[in-house]
Amino acid sequence: MRSKIFDDAELERLRREAIPSSNELATAGDEAPQATDQLPRVEAAMDLPVVGDSDDDEMVSHELEQMRSILEEAILETRSMPLENRPRIPRIPLSKRNRAVVRAFNPMLVTYLEASRDLCETDSVLFGAAVAACRIIGAKLPMAGRATKQSSAIPAWRKRIEDRIAKARALIGRLISFRSGNNRPRVVRTVRMAFAGTNISLSQPDITQKLTERIDDLKQKIAAWGKRIRRFTERSRRFNQNRLFQSDQKRLYKSLERPEVCGAGPGPDQANTVAFWRGLWSEPVNHSEGPWTEVVASQCASITPMDPVIITPDDVAEAVRRAPNWKSPGLDGLHHYWLKGFMVCHAVLARQFQEALNQKSLPSLFTTGITHLVPKDQPEKVITPIYCRNTPPENLDNCDEVISDDEAGNSNLARRQLLGEVEVQCQSISSERLLETVEGISGTAT
Repeated sequence: MRSKIFDDAELERLRREAIPSSNELATAGDEAPQATDQLPRVEAAMDLPVVGDSDDDEMVSHELEQMRSILEEAILETRSMPLENRPRIPRIPLSKRNRAVVRAFNPMLVTYLEASRDLCETDSVLFGAAVAACRIIGAKLPMAGRATKQSSAIPAWRKRIEDRIAKARALIGRLISFRSGNNRPRVVRTVRMAFAGTNISLSQPDITQKLTERIDDLKQKIAAWGKRIRRFTERSRRFNQNRLFQSDQKRLYKSLERPEVCGAGPGPDQANTVAFWRGLWSEPVNHSEGPWTEVVASQCASITPMDPVIITPDDVAEAVRRAPNWKSPGLDGLHHYWLKGFMVCHAVLARQFQEALNQKSLPSLFTTGITHLVPKDQPEKVITPIYCRNTPPENLDNCDEVISDDEAGNSNLARRQLLGEVEVQCQSISSERLLETVEGISGTAT
């Protein structure tokens, strides 16, 4: 770890102290049996080396108390913090020591998760635990809120090469200026640095020829670097086109037919755009009940209703396993990696997902996100809203896919029946909250 708080031996003692033994697990209470049953699976998955017994129990106890205090402090900080003000959690290296730290938080989170009343509070607890883990590991956390601006589209390797080209061009200008007779101290100092490490002196008679050779050498380097940028850009373009052809051929052909809109020029007024989409999403829907609906209803009356859907911790674990580690498109900023590491939350998430389905209610976490307005043709004419949801709603959809895979071949359309009523409510509830979280206008589709 970067902060060097714990070494390998101390982390191993921390793991053995934090995770109860098999006898303690067998005699544990009935309040959180599903969470504790999953702890041995984490230990088996990590495959850490076993360290011999140690007598430093007091040190291990002190380390656990330190972790608990950091966890409690982080949870208190994030509990009342708005989603848009949360710090951006960085990626951490997938090392054994980092996994051991994340795994050690599992028994400490049981108390907080059992006291969680809804999905919003559970998400806050998990985010606080992720912040605490980053602090112990030594990862850098920004103190300010999450940045809403998109990162630059220019890759790092291209920036490095462009910086070299800019420095070489500046040096060429100084050399040409010195060759023309400019003997200012700054110019002379730059020329001496250009010939550093060589036996060339500025007072020798053939210095003009040496300057010309040095300038030609720099020009050749600039040409080579420019060719490298073009070669790398072409390779990247082919790679992206091949990947897009495998995933979305229609989008690839559209991009080949016409250039992508870069969003140049003034964009539309944000207030007018929000008012336009609020007028579409917030208006109640008045369906025209035609005679054909009664015919369809009579035909479907003989269909046997599907059995009630039960979301289990195994469904949540499988849904989390399928998700990418470091994706957090919503405002909550919680990566799927932390849901994989904090396995004690699977039982709580399954219970709260089930309560939301049974009660036919939508927590605010489901109806709050980031809406990007992407221009399709020209910014002032056609704009497509792209809504990025938070992490728990994404996992509920993944649970939906897991259950639908288990019930493949069922003619009752289990997947659509699972979240059908909830999705209908989401259309009427989420419109106001979605529009309140419009973060800006993106020039290109993400």
